[in-house]
Amino acid sequence: MQTTFVQLLLEHASRRPQAPALREKEYGIWQTTTWADLATLVKRLAGGLAAAGLRRGQHLIVVGDNRPRLNASMLAAQALGAIPVPLYQDAVAAEFVFPVSNAEVCFAVVEDQEQVDKMMEVREQCPALAHVWYDDPRGLRNYDEPGLASLDALAEAGDAWLAAHPGFFEAEVAQAQPTDVAAMFFTSGTTGNAKGVVHTHLSLLDRAAAGQKFDRLTEQEEVLAYLPPAWIGQNIFSYAQWLACGYVVNCPESGATVSIDMKEIGPSYYFAPPRIFEGLLTTVMIRMEDASAIKRGMFHHFMNVARRVGPDLMDGKPVGLLDKLHYALGNLCIYGPLRNTLGMSRVRVAYTAGEAIGPDLFTFYRAIGINLKQLYGSTETAVFVCLQPDHEVRADTVGVPCEGVEIKLSDSGEVLVKSAGLLKEYYKNPEATAEVLTADGWYHTSDAGFIDAQGHLKIIDRVKDVGRIKGGANDGAMFAPKYVENKLKFFPHIKEAVAFGNQREKVCAFVNIDFEAVGNWAERRNLPYAGYTDLAAKPEVLELIRENVEKVNADLARDELLAGSQIARFIVLHKELDADDGEMTRTRKVKRGFINDKYQVLVDAMYEGRTEQFIETVVKFEDGRSGSVSATLKITDAKTFPAQTKKVA
Repeated sequence: MQTTFVQLLLEHASRRPQAPALREKEYGIWQTTTWADLATLVKRLAGGLAAAGLRRGQHLIVVGDNRPRLNASMLAAQALGAIPVPLYQDAVAAEFVFPVSNAEVCFAVVEDQEQVDKMMEVREQCPALAHVWYDDPRGLRNYDEPGLASLDALAEAGDAWLAAHPGFFEAEVAQAQPTDVAAMFFTSGTTGNAKGVVHTHLSLLDRAAAGQKFDRLTEQEEVLAYLPPAWIGQNIFSYAQWLACGYVVNCPESGATVSIDMKEIGPSYYFAPPRIFEGLLTTVMIRMEDASAIKRGMFHHFMNVARRVGPDLMDGKPVGLLDKLHYALGNLCIYGPLRNTLGMSRVRVAYTAGEAIGPDLFTFYRAIGINLKQLYGSTETAVFVCLQPDHEVRADTVGVPCEGVEIKLSDSGEVLVKSAGLLKEYYKNPEATAEVLTADGWYHTSDAGFIDAQGHLKIIDRVKDVGRIKGGANDGAMFAPKYVENKLKFFPHIKEAVAFGNQREKVCAFVNIDFEAVGNWAERRNLPYAGYTDLAAKPEVLELIRENVEKVNADLARDELLAGSQIARFIVLHKELDADDGEMTRTRKVKRGFINDKYQVLVDAMYEGRTEQFIETVVKFEDGRSGSVSATLKITDAKTFPAQTKKVA
């Protein structure tokens, strides 16, 4: 796409000035920003940033939830040829030091007092950070910090600058080229410091346009922007595709109101990582457990019908008349109300990405009439590599290469990608760039996979994580930890899992319970508990998790390739894995190597045949203080099953 983000903004403002561009819920009321209003605001902010000294090629940090004026700030920076760098709003101040220093940042736009405090805290280590502007003034009235001001003040300064420099904004926008750097995103950093992924206008908008064409997206779509803007998945859907398509992006009031806002907006185009879909399903299951016996019976009866008939109906396959009628009755009684409860009554296309989704979880949503599809991509590929066409959706693949993408497999089975959406480079890291980008333009994804007979890509796991069982009855069997972990996380009582087994004679696992789901389960059984650690150690809870683990084992036994990955022993951890404790990334990907090292005593105990192990763990609390949690953890054995080989006819 031979254009830039700001040029697209100005086109929308010229062609449909009064059409809604953004909505934000404030004090319970949706406030609308039109394309004309947005263009005016962007121009004013650009003038203010220019007056403050922001120049072409410099970086502007943006931190906060999805907010119209933060989007406008990014566009204002791009209008000047500067580069917005969104950072995760839930990161602690120390996590900002590396990206702010690495990108030599002098300017930041943040949402509120919480983010201002973080910026003030990092100033000591990042003295170049001279200017910080905030959107929400609450709590900041008495702050007296040099270079700290509101976005309102920035816009007023912009008015004066533009009055003194007529034609300045238009001249700056006209200078921009599609091949100019448009944004930088820091990777999740599972193996060390995050890397700054540099993208151009062309790379981001080319992939946005490919997704637009694939799913026939129009300016009539409604999108809810509720995920971190620093994650490129959210950024593509609520920024790049927003400008490419011209649809409406809706910003919730807060994280706590998302489910209510979903129902009010009724998005037609929806995007979420698997953990969101897992959480929604857990909420549904908790509510059903609290329902009357009649309602529970109806739910389970019609869900059996949905699993048998729903995916075929969604994929346009022939279904018998009686099954159609049965499903229609289920749609009236169960599926329709359930979609409404989830806020997905109007969803035309829903995508999940970020990590693999469990096949059972995926099938659940399609069975109740939600057109959930998988896509494959990464920060480095501007998201869109493979997409699933309607009527060709399968739980075990991530779709076919979309327009403009070439895929090939290396000798080791690694997926290599070539497209116009590839990163330009890793910022100030030519060695890392050379590791992933070949001289002839192929990107190393680090994912192991293969292309099936229908041309669909199937991802097994990360190349570095795919291993082999060594010794014992399953010697030489493939071990794919992420595949096993996703099967465990389908169960509403399991929130997170980490599987071990490479170069070992059996597979063992750590499990985090879902505190809300298991707490609800315990309360209905009059099982008292004093908190997460106490609940996780209850014998009844260990038995509940053992049943879930054994169901996964029975399912794995039916897969010839991965039957050797059945879980022999497991531990229910005494604390939740947490990004603040370094155990997960901000996108909630487990740092398997870090966890293995941190909890080595527990891993050793599982493989040495012990029945319990004491551990004390340092944790960080929400207010920044540190403490410790200790417990003697039970190690539970799980039943494994013989591999079920297919009979030859």
